[in-house]
Amino acid sequence: MTKKQLALEVIQRLKNEYPATECTLEYDDAWKLLVSVRLAAQCTDARVNIVVQDLYAKFPDVEALANASPDEIEAIVKPCGLGRSKARDISACMKVLHEKYADQVPDDFDTLLSLPGVGRKSANLIMGDVYDKPAIVTDTHCIRLCNRIGLVDQIKEPKKVEMALWKIIPPEESNQFCHRMVDHGRAVCTARTKPYCDRCCLADICQKNGL
Repeated sequence: MTKKQLALEVIQRLKNEYPATECTLEYDDAWKLLVSVRLAAQCTDARVNIVVQDLYAKFPDVEALANASPDEIEAIVKPCGLGRSKARDISACMKVLHEKYADQVPDDFDTLLSLPGVGRKSANLIMGDVYDKPAIVTDTHCIRLCNRIGLVDQIKEPKKVEMALWKIIPPEESNQFCHRMVDHGRAVCTARTKPYCDRCCLADICQKNGL
C-alpha cells in the first residue's frame, strides 16, 4: 500500500468513526479564532475557551483589543501560560488588523503569516475553518499519529509534516482530516498513555500498532 493509498483509507475510516468533527476552540468571528489559537500554545482548548470569555467581556472587538496595552491583556490571559509573549503578540496582531485591514482577518495564507504571532498552524486553521479552503494543521496530535500510522517517516518538524501530507491528502479532505486526527489522538491514539490499539479503527493498517 502506497502512502497515498494509506492516506485515503485512513481518511475514510476516520470519517466513519468521527462523522461530525470541528475545531474545539470556540469562536464566532475570525479574529477571535486568531486570538484563541495563539493562547492555545501549550494550553488546552478547554482552558482557552474559559479565559477568552473574560477577555472579550472587557475588549469586545478588534479595535478594543488593539487599543489595550499588553499588560492589560496579560492580566487576563495569564492562566493560559506564557502570558507575556502571548499578550504581546495578540496586542500587535490586533493593531495590524485594525490599522491595515479594517478589523478584517485576511483570507490569504501568506498575508496571515505576516501578522504578528501567526505561524503556519494558525494560518492554516483560519484558512480551513473560517474560509473553507484547503488547510493542513500539523498540531501535536497530527504529527504523532502520522508518524505512528506511517503517513510520514520519523518527521517531527511541523512544516515538514505539513509538506509531506500535502502530497498524499486530497485538498478537499485536508481540513477535516486534521480535525479528525485530533479527535482520534484525544480518544484513542493517546500521547500520555499507551494507545488503545484494541479499539482503534486503524489498528490493522497502522505501522506501529501498540507503540
